[in-house]
Amino acid sequence: MGTAERRGAPRVGGARLTGHRDPEATDRDIPESVAEPSGQETGVLTQEVRRGAREQRHYRPLWVEEPARRRRLPDPVRTAAVRAVLLIAVTLIQAMVAFLCTMAGSWLAFPMVISSVVSTIAATWGALDVWVTRQVWNQRNGVVSVPSSTARALRRERRRSRRQERAAERAQERIRRRGGAGQLSHS
Repeated sequence: MGTAERRGAPRVGGARLTGHRDPEATDRDIPESVAEPSGQETGVLTQEVRRGAREQRHYRPLWVEEPARRRRLPDPVRTAAVRAVLLIAVTLIQAMVAFLCTMAGSWLAFPMVISSVVSTIAATWGALDVWVTRQVWNQRNGVVSVPSSTARALRRERRRSRRQERAAERAQERIRRRGGAGQLSHS
Protein backbone atom coordinates (compact mmCIF):
# COMPACT_ATOMS: atom_id res chain seq x y z
CA MET A 1 0.00 0.00 0.00
CA GLY A 2 1.54 3.33 -1.06
CA THR A 3 1.68 6.59 0.84
CA ALA A 4 -1.19 8.08 -1.15
CA GLU A 5 -3.47 5.17 -0.24
CA ARG A 6 -2.57 5.41 3.44
CA ARG A 7 -3.11 9.16 3.62
CA GLY A 8 -6.36 9.03 1.70
CA ALA A 9 -5.42 10.80 -1.51
CA PRO A 10 -8.19 12.87 -3.10
CA ARG A 11 -10.43 11.25 -5.64
CA VAL A 12 -10.77 12.53 -9.19
CA GLY A 13 -13.80 11.20 -11.03
CA GLY A 14 -14.12 8.35 -8.54
CA ALA A 15 -10.49 7.24 -8.99
CA ARG A 16 -8.04 7.72 -6.16
CA LEU A 17 -4.85 9.66 -6.99
CA THR A 18 -1.79 7.58 -6.23
CA GLY A 19 1.88 7.82 -6.93
CA HIS A 20 1.87 4.52 -8.81
CA ARG A 21 0.94 4.12 -12.45
CA ASP A 22 -0.09 0.85 -13.93
CA PRO A 23 1.24 0.80 -17.52
CA GLU A 24 -1.65 -1.43 -18.63
CA ALA A 25 -4.38 0.80 -17.17
CA THR A 26 -5.24 3.15 -20.02
CA ASP A 27 -8.83 3.92 -19.03
CA ARG A 28 -8.50 4.28 -15.27
CA ASP A 29 -10.28 7.66 -15.10
CA ILE A 30 -13.19 6.76 -17.36
CA PRO A 31 -16.23 5.27 -15.64
CA GLU A 32 -17.15 1.83 -16.96
CA SER A 33 -20.51 3.03 -18.28
CA VAL A 34 -18.75 5.53 -20.59
CA ALA A 35 -15.67 3.43 -21.40
CA GLU A 36 -17.70 0.56 -22.76
CA PRO A 37 -20.93 1.91 -24.23
CA SER A 38 -23.55 -0.58 -25.24
CA GLY A 39 -24.67 -1.08 -28.81
CA GLN A 40 -23.34 0.68 -31.89
CA GLU A 41 -21.46 3.62 -30.29
CA THR A 42 -18.25 1.70 -29.56
CA GLY A 43 -16.12 3.35 -32.24
CA VAL A 44 -15.87 7.14 -32.36
CA LEU A 45 -17.39 8.02 -28.99
CA THR A 46 -15.08 5.75 -27.01
CA GLN A 47 -11.99 7.13 -28.73
CA GLU A 48 -13.05 10.73 -28.04
CA VAL A 49 -13.75 9.95 -24.38
CA ARG A 50 -10.40 8.17 -24.02
CA ARG A 51 -8.54 11.06 -25.68
CA GLY A 52 -10.29 13.54 -23.36
CA ALA A 53 -9.37 11.38 -20.35
CA ARG A 54 -5.72 11.22 -21.45
CA GLU A 55 -5.60 15.01 -21.82
CA GLN A 56 -7.27 15.43 -18.44
CA ARG A 57 -4.71 13.11 -16.86
CA HIS A 58 -1.90 15.56 -17.68
CA TYR A 59 -3.46 18.37 -15.62
CA ARG A 60 -3.59 16.46 -12.35
CA PRO A 61 -1.82 18.10 -9.41
CA LEU A 62 1.45 16.45 -8.47
CA TRP A 63 0.66 16.82 -4.78
CA VAL A 64 -2.07 18.10 -2.53
CA GLU A 65 -1.06 20.80 -0.06
CA GLU A 66 -1.95 20.07 3.52
CA PRO A 67 -2.28 22.80 6.12
CA ALA A 68 0.74 23.21 8.40
CA ARG A 69 0.49 21.44 11.71
CA ARG A 70 2.22 24.27 13.58
CA ARG A 71 2.45 27.98 12.97
CA ARG A 72 5.68 29.37 11.56
CA LEU A 73 8.18 30.71 14.08
CA PRO A 74 8.39 34.50 14.34
CA ASP A 75 11.30 36.04 12.42
CA PRO A 76 13.49 37.00 15.42
CA VAL A 77 13.07 33.54 16.97
CA ARG A 78 13.82 31.80 13.67
CA THR A 79 16.96 33.93 13.22
CA ALA A 80 18.15 33.05 16.73
CA ALA A 81 17.42 29.36 16.09
CA VAL A 82 19.41 29.34 12.84
CA ARG A 83 22.30 31.08 14.60
CA ALA A 84 22.20 28.50 17.40
CA VAL A 85 22.15 25.56 14.99
CA LEU A 86 25.18 26.95 13.13
CA LEU A 87 27.07 27.49 16.40
CA ILE A 88 26.27 23.98 17.59
CA ALA A 89 27.32 22.47 14.25
CA VAL A 90 30.66 24.32 14.31
CA THR A 91 31.20 23.26 17.93
CA LEU A 92 30.60 19.60 17.09
CA ILE A 93 33.00 19.78 14.15
CA GLN A 94 35.66 21.43 16.32
CA ALA A 95 35.22 18.81 19.03
CA MET A 96 35.60 16.02 16.49
CA VAL A 97 38.73 17.63 14.98
CA ALA A 98 40.17 18.13 18.50
CA PHE A 99 39.56 14.46 19.31
CA LEU A 100 41.11 13.26 16.06
CA CYS A 101 44.14 15.57 16.49
CA THR A 102 44.60 14.28 20.04
CA MET A 103 44.46 10.67 18.87
CA ALA A 104 46.97 11.45 16.09
CA GLY A 105 49.29 13.28 18.47
CA SER A 106 49.22 16.44 16.35
CA TRP A 107 50.39 19.85 17.59
CA LEU A 108 46.94 21.17 16.58
CA ALA A 109 45.23 19.22 19.38
CA PHE A 110 45.72 21.81 22.13
CA PRO A 111 44.49 24.85 20.14
CA MET A 112 41.51 22.82 18.92
CA VAL A 113 40.57 21.77 22.46
CA ILE A 114 40.73 25.40 23.62
CA SER A 115 38.65 26.59 20.66
CA SER A 116 36.09 23.81 21.24
CA VAL A 117 35.68 24.92 24.87
CA VAL A 118 35.09 28.50 23.69
CA SER A 119 32.70 27.24 21.02
CA THR A 120 30.81 25.18 23.60
CA ILE A 121 30.25 28.34 25.63
CA ALA A 122 29.10 30.18 22.49
CA ALA A 123 26.76 27.32 21.50
CA THR A 124 25.23 27.30 24.98
CA TRP A 125 24.70 31.06 24.69
CA GLY A 126 23.08 30.51 21.28
CA ALA A 127 20.64 27.94 22.66
CA LEU A 128 19.76 30.23 25.57
CA ASP A 129 19.36 33.11 23.11
CA VAL A 130 16.66 31.15 21.26
CA TRP A 131 14.77 30.57 24.50
CA VAL A 132 15.07 34.19 25.66
CA THR A 133 14.13 35.60 22.23
CA ARG A 134 11.07 33.36 22.15
CA GLN A 135 9.98 34.45 25.62
CA VAL A 136 10.48 38.14 24.82
CA TRP A 137 8.60 37.83 21.54
CA ASN A 138 5.70 36.06 23.23
CA GLN A 139 5.51 38.70 25.94
CA ARG A 140 5.61 41.62 23.50
CA ASN A 141 3.49 40.37 20.63
CA GLY A 142 1.70 37.38 21.38
CA VAL A 143 0.21 35.29 24.11
CA VAL A 144 -3.37 36.47 23.87
CA SER A 145 -4.80 33.37 25.51
CA VAL A 146 -3.48 34.43 28.91
CA PRO A 147 -5.91 36.88 30.57
CA SER A 148 -3.16 38.98 32.17
CA SER A 149 -1.16 39.20 28.96
CA THR A 150 1.00 42.30 28.74
CA ALA A 151 0.64 42.26 24.98
CA ARG A 152 -3.12 42.64 25.19
CA ALA A 153 -2.91 45.73 27.42
CA LEU A 154 -0.24 47.28 25.19
CA ARG A 155 -2.33 46.68 22.08
CA ARG A 156 -5.41 48.15 23.75
CA GLU A 157 -3.41 51.27 24.70
CA ARG A 158 -2.02 51.62 21.15
CA ARG A 159 -5.50 51.30 19.66
CA ARG A 160 -6.87 53.94 22.03
CA SER A 161 -4.10 56.41 21.15
CA ARG A 162 -4.54 55.76 17.40
CA ARG A 163 -8.28 56.41 17.71
CA GLN A 164 -7.63 59.70 19.49
CA GLU A 165 -5.09 60.74 16.84
CA ARG A 166 -7.53 59.95 14.02
CA ALA A 167 -10.33 61.88 15.75
CA ALA A 168 -8.04 64.91 16.17
CA GLU A 169 -6.99 64.70 12.49
CA ARG A 170 -10.63 64.53 11.38
CA ALA A 171 -11.49 67.57 13.49
CA GLN A 172 -8.57 69.52 12.01
CA GLU A 173 -9.63 68.50 8.49
CA ARG A 174 -13.20 69.69 9.15
CA ILE A 175 -11.90 73.06 10.32
CA ARG A 176 -9.72 73.38 7.21
CA ARG A 177 -12.62 72.50 4.89
CA ARG A 178 -14.85 75.17 6.40
CA GLY A 179 -12.16 77.69 5.63
CA GLY A 180 -11.60 78.66 9.21
CA ALA A 181 -15.28 79.45 9.83
CA GLY A 182 -15.00 78.14 13.36
CA GLN A 183 -12.36 80.69 14.37
CA LEU A 184 -13.30 83.64 16.57
CA SER A 185 -10.88 86.15 15.06
CA HIS A 186 -8.90 86.40 11.83
CA SER A 187 -5.69 87.73 13.35
